[in-house]
Amino acid sequence: MSKKNKPDNRGYVYSTDPGFSFKEETNDEATLPPAQQPLRVTLDTKHRAGKAVTLVYGFKGSATDLEALGKKLKNFCGTGGSVKDGEIIVQGDQRDKVTQWLQKNDYKKASRV
Repeated sequence: MSKKNKPDNRGYVYSTDPGFSFKEETNDEATLPPAQQPLRVTLDTKHRAGKAVTLVYGFKGSATDLEALGKKLKNFCGTGGSVKDGEIIVQGDQRDKVTQWLQKNDYKKASRV
């Protein structure tokens, strides 16, 4: 297959609009300092075949900062998890550990729901 027929790295193949540009929109919002983050920590089992996961939501900031916070929480708890749809998912009932870590790292508004 020739290079001419392959889509670019953003998924665009061809456009008939003469004013079309490949500029991507960036929605980088400023990340609030830890003391102003309105984080909530909950336990959830819905749609997970009865498995319990700890959800951390309410983060205000960029996606890269959310990923970094999720990685730190998962490392501290020693479990797996992911970051999806603006929520940090930590496997298991880790509410106490997550709340403890958040308060130790100046996330003062972290509360268990």
